[in-house]
Amino acid sequence: MTAPTDEATTATTTTTATTAGEVPLKEAVTQRIRDLRMPWNRFLQATAEPAGAARALNPWHPQEFLAECVGTVPESGGMQTFVFRRVDGAPLAFRPGQYLNIAFPVDGPDADPVDRSYSISSAPTQPWTFDITVKREEGGRVSGWVHDSVRPGTVLEMLGPVGAFHLPDAERRPRYLLLAAGSGITPLMSMIRTIHSLPGYADIVMLYHGARPGTFAFSRELEYLASIDSRIAVYYSLGDRSVVGTWEGMVGRLTASMIEDVAPDANGRHVYACGPEGYLDVATALLGEVGVDDTAIHVEYFSGDRQVRLEYKEEVALAGELAEEYAEAVQDYHEAQTAALDVFVPTPEAAAEAGEVPEDLAGAEDGPDGLADATTGVGAEAPSPEPDQQDDTPAEAVATSSEAGTSSEAGASGEVATSGAAGTSGAIVGSKAVTTSGAAGSGEPADASGAAADFDTVGDGPLTMSFVRSRLNVRIGPDEEILTVAHRAGIRIGANCQEGMCGSCKSVKLSGEVDMNHQGGIRQREIDAGKFLPCCSTATTDLVIDA
Repeated sequence: MTAPTDEATTATTTTTATTAGEVPLKEAVTQRIRDLRMPWNRFLQATAEPAGAARALNPWHPQEFLAECVGTVPESGGMQTFVFRRVDGAPLAFRPGQYLNIAFPVDGPDADPVDRSYSISSAPTQPWTFDITVKREEGGRVSGWVHDSVRPGTVLEMLGPVGAFHLPDAERRPRYLLLAAGSGITPLMSMIRTIHSLPGYADIVMLYHGARPGTFAFSRELEYLASIDSRIAVYYSLGDRSVVGTWEGMVGRLTASMIEDVAPDANGRHVYACGPEGYLDVATALLGEVGVDDTAIHVEYFSGDRQVRLEYKEEVALAGELAEEYAEAVQDYHEAQTAALDVFVPTPEAAAEAGEVPEDLAGAEDGPDGLADATTGVGAEAPSPEPDQQDDTPAEAVATSSEAGTSSEAGASGEVATSGAAGTSGAIVGSKAVTTSGAAGSGEPADASGAAADFDTVGDGPLTMSFVRSRLNVRIGPDEEILTVAHRAGIRIGANCQEGMCGSCKSVKLSGEVDMNHQGGIRQREIDAGKFLPCCSTATTDLVIDA
């Protein structure tokens, strides 16, 4: 169940050479350049003015775009891979491990779509198509719809790439330990595929926990990669010790001795871990026990209230702002080029007549009907968040709740968490600060301010939030998160990641101003329309909220 060692590879080479009648090469080894660099990093650092192709592959440009499904691939463990390409024909530039926030029209094309985030499982070195891998959850509202409804030809609205959980752009001597549990394999699959596609030196060990034999997604590909790439070693472990039959891999939940068995030099490696919260809590503690420094541990949570996310926030903070700025810059550039070269650029309607884009996309300012306003749909009866990315990682693979808390996950990274998630990332770097003000839509309802005076008032603080549908005024301090205070007062607002990524708490602000530090869970046009994410917002004035 493990990849062959360098010695095994050398032996195979020697045997083959002898069979062919050649002189045995007793010291035959694979030779590589020393460092590992992402292709965009190498080119961008080599020239002062990168060519357009290199700029296009620079992943520092999160964007809003439409993507068409071009294929589906069934995977083990109730998972399925969906292959997409951008409708505009551009490549998708991202870093291995990042995720996309996707709007799914689960309630039909005329209803508001539901946002979920999923990690990209493909490698950025093949950017013309990209994959997301989704696990079908029992009773999952979005994951079931994705499995049943997304087919070749399906077009979805996406935002990304987002996330700080990713490999570095350049590493002198990369030595990584990858820890995966269940569907947490998805962002790590992007990493291992990327490393395999690059020529530089690397030393990669992956330990993959699953519930039972036959539930390890990508296992055939992983075994193949480990058999042909001496840089990669893969180990499997079953959480359930009672499995009958033949099993050649490891057994039992993650332990310090298990980590030392697969990577005796773990304290000299960077560790990337992804899976349920309980598994990751245990992993973080065990890595400390075997001497791994905190700064070398990078964790992707698909849910949870983790505070260890500074590196992640610094990275994903720019997603929404950069998407808008990048779109404006591209538009300005093309307008200048068009004027200078006197180039005719057809309108979407003209392109549709020429058969270049689907008719249902022509004339739509932000995409097809049902995708123009990507929002979860919130209110007093907002649906409870579903564990779309929660996997069937066995109880044996994670600590009990008394040892490490819950092991539920929701939203992305795979599925980030929002993911990938989308999930949330433990290796954190920043957040997107937005100040929003004004009324949504046509403005504040005529009776909103007057009615608020008749509401009961609860809580403490210098500012007041008036929830018009709940008919309650809630006092709040300027440093308190709106969602926390609202939930404490009994206001029903849907919530999933609670980190500003998934968009499930999206609400309409009828008046007032907030400071919002989101991580890609809301689009700029939604902010302009008066929507905001209470989970990552604080009040700067009195507020009137439609909830």
